[in-house]
Amino acid sequence: MKKTALVTGGTRGIGGGISRALHEAGYLTAANYHLGAANAEKFSDETGIPVFSWDVSDYESCKRGMAEVCEKLGGSADILVNNAGITRDAMLHRMEPADWRAVISTNLDSVFNMCRLAIPAMREKKFGRIINISSVNGLKGQVGQSNYSAAKSGILGFTKSLALESASKGITVNAVAPGYVSTDMTGAIREDVMESIKNSIPAGRLGRVEEIADLVLFLAGDKSSFITGSVFSINGGQYL
Repeated sequence: MKKTALVTGGTRGIGGGISRALHEAGYLTAANYHLGAANAEKFSDETGIPVFSWDVSDYESCKRGMAEVCEKLGGSADILVNNAGITRDAMLHRMEPADWRAVISTNLDSVFNMCRLAIPAMREKKFGRIINISSVNGLKGQVGQSNYSAAKSGILGFTKSLALESASKGITVNAVAPGYVSTDMTGAIREDVMESIKNSIPAGRLGRVEEIADLVLFLAGDKSSFITGSVFSINGGQYL
């Protein structure tokens, strides 16, 4: 029987690449999104991956969304990839409280919401793969991103704690911390700024979405069953 996979923020950028990789590897895959219905429907038409809209920062919204996914796929998620995230950048002395709350809610609270809803069924089945997408800036910090860096760093502590709770139940919980990756988001960065970013990466280039997706695919599979509570940096040597 095919295993099921759910990717939050799974219709574009890194999340879209992860959804595609899981789908092509034979998983019954569902992709979550919140805004951008036209883009999500286009993604679904191109890939054949069903898409579902809900706000990952809201527990009740997640509950309804998860129920819909379970009904569509015929069972609960065996693999959960928490990828959804936003940025609201500003220096702390200028950051609005609403921008702090939005980033923490979307990037960190969402991981609790989704894992809390997925973990009971995984424990019952004695199988699960949870992969949380953090960031290089959750490891090293970044100017103007105290909200984003705090959320992505919080994901790492959450990952390790849940890994300890879940290891005896056949569930692995790991985190992937990408550096700068070539996506629509990074494509919008000014050319001079992007050149400076590239110069800070020893590998001399941005990462590719497929490279992140391949790592997630490995962590979702059976060959990673003895790996849990780990943080995988994939940043071209930008931060060691």
